[in-house]
Amino acid sequence: MPKATERIHDPVQTVRTALTALGAKDTVRVFEEKVPTAAAAASVLGCEVAAITNSLVFEADGEPLLILASGAAKVDTTLVARQLETGKIRRATPEFVLEHTGQEVGGVAPVGHPQPIRTILDSSLRDHRELWAGAGDHNSMFSITYEDLLRITGATELPVR
Repeated sequence: MPKATERIHDPVQTVRTALTALGAKDTVRVFEEKVPTAAAAASVLGCEVAAITNSLVFEADGEPLLILASGAAKVDTTLVARQLETGKIRRATPEFVLEHTGQEVGGVAPVGHPQPIRTILDSSLRDHRELWAGAGDHNSMFSITYEDLLRITGATELPVR
């Protein structure tokens, strides 16, 4: 495992606090190198790209929609919109993401947002014993099981591809 550093940014502390408040373990690791993509994170963590949980923010009917998708998945927004019976789902702008999550694109965590966000959990992630998700910035990740991620996010399980 790579060496973690002690450098903690405010969004990361917010995620740590949210994890423990939600009854999950604080498994946040902060790395010297950036891990803003699933491929970069998998390389640093020594795991499959499919076990990386991308926190992707979309805009659906003017509201944020957080899709927690496998790093190996390309989200089919038409499929998701049909399943949710919503209008068109669009990728959110970086400004919209920051406004609704308090975190920058590439470091968005599944938790630790100023307000709850409607969340979808990619059901294909169930295939992995351990998942890794962003922890609030480009240098931080945390590990969690599928069941715990589902529980702490209150997500709806759906196939997203």
